[in-house]
Amino acid sequence: MEPVYVGIDVAKAHLDVHVLPTGEAFAVPRDGDNLVNLAEKLRALSPALIVLEATGGLEVIVAATLGQAGLPVTAVNPRQIRDFARAIGRLAKTDTLDAEVIARFAESVRPEVRPLPDEQTRTLSELVARRRQLVEMMTAERNRRSRLSKRSLVKALDRHLVALQKDLSAIEEEIKTTVRGTPIWREREDLLRSVPGVGPTVARTILADVPEIGTLDRKQIAALIGVAPLNWDSGTLRGRRITWGGRAKVRTALYMAALVASHRNPVLRSFYQRLVRAGKAKKLALVAVMRKLLTILNAIIRDQTPWQNA
Repeated sequence: MEPVYVGIDVAKAHLDVHVLPTGEAFAVPRDGDNLVNLAEKLRALSPALIVLEATGGLEVIVAATLGQAGLPVTAVNPRQIRDFARAIGRLAKTDTLDAEVIARFAESVRPEVRPLPDEQTRTLSELVARRRQLVEMMTAERNRRSRLSKRSLVKALDRHLVALQKDLSAIEEEIKTTVRGTPIWREREDLLRSVPGVGPTVARTILADVPEIGTLDRKQIAALIGVAPLNWDSGTLRGRRITWGGRAKVRTALYMAALVASHRNPVLRSFYQRLVRAGKAKKLALVAVMRKLLTILNAIIRDQTPWQNA
């Protein structure tokens, strides 16, 4: 029998499913009972791979339900799907067509199936994401306040900032309680924070958004996060190597950690200064520090060895 590949386009209210090689297509509501029924139906097909497009978190519950049913499922970056669609000449876009393109992507590219985050990891990821949103809202409100002159509007913004700070403090306390109340996370956080330059926010972002930490090699983890330099060559043209894709929120956290580490971490400070002295632009040198820092953190979790003993 030919291997079966399934593409699922995830929308807020429903899922469009396409099965290859049969070409069967159908839609189901995106709710608990229907997801369970979908898992049973797909399990009967014994698929080689099920691919979903990562759509801002809507895919998480779908992937979790299918994964818990023992099905090989993975979520991929939407840009990969769009690039693949253009490559095969599929320019039209509907939910049904998108599901077919995703199925063909699964059949042709066969992305690696990665372990799904468990319930606790998903909860921590939601808390960390909410903290990030509150910080962004507070920054935006402070910027607006600096441009206001009307006193009543300034007071209204101040009240909003106080409320946001209260919510932020509550979220940070809940994150701390969640991490410190889970022995394995507490141990991992302590390991990550043993590295000079890595604080609680960076450590908890990695725990929440990089469940693969410690299970991949240095090249795989760099590519996953998006700090691996990629060639940009064509014919006789030799372009600069660039980094792109990956997990932007994790890169942001790593950037802040790299800024601190390039001044306070003796190993990474020496590494950064050596690159700058060799003529590397400071921004590129900082990206290299991010990559090296990520490699160190990955090895520390893999070996369960804190920084001072590495």
